[in-house]
Amino acid sequence: MAAVLACGPGAALSHRSAAALWGCGKEHEDYIDVSVRRDSEARIRGIRCHRRPTLPPSAITKRQGIPLTQPVQTFLDLATVTGPKGLERAINQADNLDVINPDALRKALDDHAGAPGVRPLRRILDKHTFRLSDDELELLFRPLATAAGLPTPLTKVQVNGFEVDFFWPDLGLVVETDGWRYHRTPATQTRDALRFQTHTAGGLTPIRFSHWQVKYEPSHVLNILRRTKAHLRGSLHPH
Repeated sequence: MAAVLACGPGAALSHRSAAALWGCGKEHEDYIDVSVRRDSEARIRGIRCHRRPTLPPSAITKRQGIPLTQPVQTFLDLATVTGPKGLERAINQADNLDVINPDALRKALDDHAGAPGVRPLRRILDKHTFRLSDDELELLFRPLATAAGLPTPLTKVQVNGFEVDFFWPDLGLVVETDGWRYHRTPATQTRDALRFQTHTAGGLTPIRFSHWQVKYEPSHVLNILRRTKAHLRGSLHPH
């Protein structure tokens, strides 16, 4: 708060400092990031003052009484000063804390076309929120399974009380796909773990691919399927 006040009217935490106050990042060890929506001559040791006359008032809110950038603006700023790994960690943490979920963040980028930070954010979010329809998924996945030497699977069937995308009962193989890497609630995370545990305890081999991998990384999916097939029960004597 002292840093914000020192930069004068209209100042707000931004970049790493805003992310830290939202609970999804760490401040720079040498300075506090503050943005001002006006020209400023502030030169204060320990504060990096970002002069941003075009930053709209709607991009500013308060947390714990301290002015800071809204979550979307915070991530746009953070993407300009943080690498992909740090940015992805921050997105995960913001999701876990219900600051903003990845789907809402991805949609919000459409209103900030051309803004700094949009491109690296979109690259990460597209990869993890990308979804195929059931028909598209099956159309793309079946040839990969065939190329891996697997027989025709059952699709959308109940296995151990859970609906799975692809199932080879003779091989004990279950393949499930996910269009959303970020799981927003402990209940969802628990259910995902329970699925994996139940399939494994039942003697099955569960594999999970993202829709992005099926669409854009087919060579990886094919490699995993081929390597897994070599260890499947009955794989040497298929029916």
